Amino acid sequence: MNSASHEDSVDDSVDDMVLLASNRGPVSFTAADDGGLTLRRGGGGLVSGLSGIAAESTPDFPGVLWICAALSEGDRSAVRLAPGGRVDRIGYDTGPLRMLDIPPATFHRAYNAIANSTLWFVHHLLYDTANSPRFDLRFRREWESYRAYNEAFAAALAEEAGPGARVMVQDYHLTLVPEMLRKSRPDLRIAHFSHTPWAPPDYFSLLPGDVGAEVLAGVLGADRAGFLCDRWAAAFMDCCEALLGAAVDRGSRTVTHGGRTTRIGVHPLGVDGRELWSRASEPDVEAQLSALKERVGDRQVIVRIDRTELSKNIVRGLMAYREFLAEHPEWHGKVVHLAFAYPSRHDLPEYREYTAAVQRCAQEIEDEFGTPDWDPLVLNVHDDYARSLAAFRLADVLLVNPIRDGMNLVAKEGPVLSARAALVLSREAGAAAELGGDAILVNPYDVSATAAALHEALVMPESERAERADRLRAAATALPPRSWFADQLGAL
Repeated sequence: MNSASHEDSVDDSVDDMVLLASNRGPVSFTAADDGGLTLRRGGGGLVSGLSGIAAESTPDFPGVLWICAALSEGDRSAVRLAPGGRVDRIGYDTGPLRMLDIPPATFHRAYNAIANSTLWFVHHLLYDTANSPRFDLRFRREWESYRAYNEAFAAALAEEAGPGARVMVQDYHLTLVPEMLRKSRPDLRIAHFSHTPWAPPDYFSLLPGDVGAEVLAGVLGADRAGFLCDRWAAAFMDCCEALLGAAVDRGSRTVTHGGRTTRIGVHPLGVDGRELWSRASEPDVEAQLSALKERVGDRQVIVRIDRTELSKNIVRGLMAYREFLAEHPEWHGKVVHLAFAYPSRHDLPEYREYTAAVQRCAQEIEDEFGTPDWDPLVLNVHDDYARSLAAFRLADVLLVNPIRDGMNLVAKEGPVLSARAALVLSREAGAAAELGGDAILVNPYDVSATAAALHEALVMPESERAERADRLRAAATALPPRSWFADQLGAL
């Protein structure tokens, strides 16, 4: 955007307002048959963590203008009714919100083919490298769409931002935005935050060299690049040094490239314990809790709650429970595994097959160990937040065994809601950096070790379990979303 067009837009902006950019926004719209629109609160960990922050506006905490993509036909209908995509200006209680109506084909290629099927796979080390990835002409067309998608966000941010405004760009969907925005609006203070892990250089270099360099340089367009734990920050710096030849100072956590220096920050997102308990005490959760108690009786309860996302490692978790039952027949009839695995990204074939694999494994456990008066496993693949909160409250053991995870808020929410839950946690989750001392850490690929950890958690003395849970709860709530966001704003 040239300087003249920026001047024209300033009158319509709020100079001290923070701008927040993410793929998914705080609300979604559904179109009714009569053309009316119904508003729903958005889902997902990032959205739930940021929605409460964006709604606040106090003298010491500026308002937030959220910029997101229109994800559905209902969203696009709302955008068409809203001047400049500002859906908060047509009577909806969304807080300041601009939705971008990116062409559906462009969005699909950017979101599904690049963000979720390439960058996500790289950062979570998910590729079956004998068969994928394959970077060909089709990939190049998809990459152009990812670039166009990022350009749409950069243009909207440049248009909306007041002079010197702070801009918080979120996650792997928008890695190119900081550099693009820097070129058009060098006056802005820009942060980028990665909610995923960051791949080490040898794996990140699976990407074509020019694409990998564009991603790294894109993030380095920010004044500050944030990560959930030291490990992911270190991997990013390693990539910048190895693949860009950037000057990296690990002591001061800075990366200098192309004449600019970007500071690297570590902000381990936690949960708001008071808010979580308030929600977990509402009538719908109490009703679900009563139903679950009736179903499990006085048995010990192992809980896992995940999306059927490849990185969550649900199948190996079920295999570990199966091996635990085979090795410890004394627990038959005395334990129930509540496995809530909610469908994720079912427009991608890999995810549909993974959900089917979870269901097949669960059925095998039922067939092998179930009796007329004991269901060893309760699998549910229908999303129900109230039921998830009820399960947390019931947990004696919480199983969180991802192959790789930026943080994993389930590992933090569980200890907040259960004062007695022992945590079996993958060493590959970002949360392990904070919770590892009081969790039972496991190698997520080692099914037998995970089975042994489940047994160790079940037989852990009550006093030790309670002491560990107290420390887990304190760590989990150390940096709730508002503090996490404020820390980053302060750093800018």
